[in-house]
Amino acid sequence: MAEAATAPSRDQVALGNPSFVWRAGQDRRLSLVRRYVPLEGARILDIGCGIGTYVRKLQELSARVYGIDIEPGRVRQGKTGSLAVGISERLPFASGAFDLVLLNEVIEHVQDETATLREACRVARPGGHVVIYAPNRLYPFETHGVYLGKRYVFGNIPLVNYLPNSLRRRLVPHARAYTGRGLRRLIDGLPAEVVVHTRVFPGFDNIAARSRAVGWFLRNVFHPLERTPLRAFGLSHFLVLRTRQEGGAGEGTHG
Repeated sequence: MAEAATAPSRDQVALGNPSFVWRAGQDRRLSLVRRYVPLEGARILDIGCGIGTYVRKLQELSARVYGIDIEPGRVRQGKTGSLAVGISERLPFASGAFDLVLLNEVIEHVQDETATLREACRVARPGGHVVIYAPNRLYPFETHGVYLGKRYVFGNIPLVNYLPNSLRRRLVPHARAYTGRGLRRLIDGLPAEVVVHTRVFPGFDNIAARSRAVGWFLRNVFHPLERTPLRAFGLSHFLVLRTRQEGGAGEGTHG
């Protein structure tokens, strides 16, 4: 979503622009998930799956991968029986049905983010995982474009996320962005503990497609910053939650 190459449609503005192809940035995000969650043979649900790009990649690791999306056209475009139409606030799955529930740049678009996260935890088994990527309010660019009155301006718009909440909501009514504290407030009270919470920088795939040298330079400058305090300015939050065993609790770690 951060590096869309072409202007999105009205539906894509409202619902988010899903991943259409698998590139280095997606591979990097999946590799990060695999550091914390075993995926081989796992039962996996991708909420907000779009056309199923992540579903198809994950099916290389497990035969039990499914996706759900609110937009029927995207599910049809995915052309696989592993995708279904549904809403994140009322998932059509039994409690504890999955080992991993993935929300990749999704919660900023849903109607009710609290209900969505509760449902994600409900359908994850006790001791399973919920993985979240979500926009970082401290990233210097707003990647969802902005509205200037009724006119939508597509692209990465600088400094919008640093504006007061009331003004940012007027410019970006179609997508949220989260501070670390705000995101943690959302997950407080969920039946889950935090395994890791950090930030990641973009994959710079579109830039690399135009100039491999510039893409290489940006990746080698920004990706190492994820191991420093400057990760606070990364593109997205990355959280791994572990759902609690019945009658138990645990301690998480913070990145």
